[in-house]
Amino acid sequence: MLPFAEARLARVPGALFLGARAGVALHASQWPGLVCVQGFRPQAQALERDGFAVRDDIDALAGDAGWPLVLVVPPRQREAARALYAQALALAAPDAMVVSAVPNEEGAKSAEADFVRIAGPAGSLSKHKCRVFWARAGAGGDATLAAAWREGDAIREVASGWWSRPGVFAWDRIDIASALLIEHLPDTLAGDGADLGAGTGVLAAAVLRRCPQVRTLDLYEADARALALAGRNLAALGTKASVGLRWHDVGGGLPRRYDFIVTNPPFHAQGRASRPELGQAFLRTAAAALRPGGALWLVANRQLPYEQTLGEGFAEVRTVAQRDGFKIIAARRAA
Repeated sequence: MLPFAEARLARVPGALFLGARAGVALHASQWPGLVCVQGFRPQAQALERDGFAVRDDIDALAGDAGWPLVLVVPPRQREAARALYAQALALAAPDAMVVSAVPNEEGAKSAEADFVRIAGPAGSLSKHKCRVFWARAGAGGDATLAAAWREGDAIREVASGWWSRPGVFAWDRIDIASALLIEHLPDTLAGDGADLGAGTGVLAAAVLRRCPQVRTLDLYEADARALALAGRNLAALGTKASVGLRWHDVGGGLPRRYDFIVTNPPFHAQGRASRPELGQAFLRTAAAALRPGGALWLVANRQLPYEQTLGEGFAEVRTVAQRDGFKIIAARRAA
């Protein structure tokens, strides 16, 4: 917001904000008609509370060009960030300003260099350990490269029958933590279950393939794009279990009770800093949502301090395996 606060750029009614985040610098009263695109549930809810109109999917804006101003906070994953810059320029009206900002520690200079390649010469400012830069749509840059970058985060088949896209967690592989948990999951999980932080559905798919007594499985995921992919991936399994897709902030609790829960809880939000309290919130939510005798299976980095939290909510906690810097923990609620 710095170039607007300093009157270097003008606030324009009816602007579009891709990757919008709530904060003290963003006031609804100063941005009439601002439309925010944010697929991360906690941020989307915060923006809604602040009075902004929020959409969860930029794909729904395809072909909706002509925005008079486009603001961009890109994701950390570079291919997805490049795609978002190209999409921002395509959505902007001719001569409309496209403005972006990136923290220095997340590669601000590289981000600006990418932006300039497809947008042309840019103005910029540095302050608060961040960099903000801007250019007019259609003022220059490599249009051919921009067209290629627009397709850079397209949904694609990354393994036989498995679909993903850049920008979601471990988008082109099964991360080693989830793989370790899958290796140790029992085939006796039964009844109503949930996958907390389900991503593209890797753990859920393993549960459905391995555990024939599962009746229902709800996937809770804060990233709307990952959840959509999970729905596509699990639909191809042909499972008899009922599968629910929930765009949800797990830290706020769950709406129902379960017989078992599996999770590879996050310890990062939208930045690089380690946030062990996120995983601890997942564990407290799991404890509250499990029925008496219910089981929790989780994987975590070995150094994360989860044992005390687990001890507060579960009658039995045991470490099942440790390898490659991760630990598998099984916990059970009191009967």
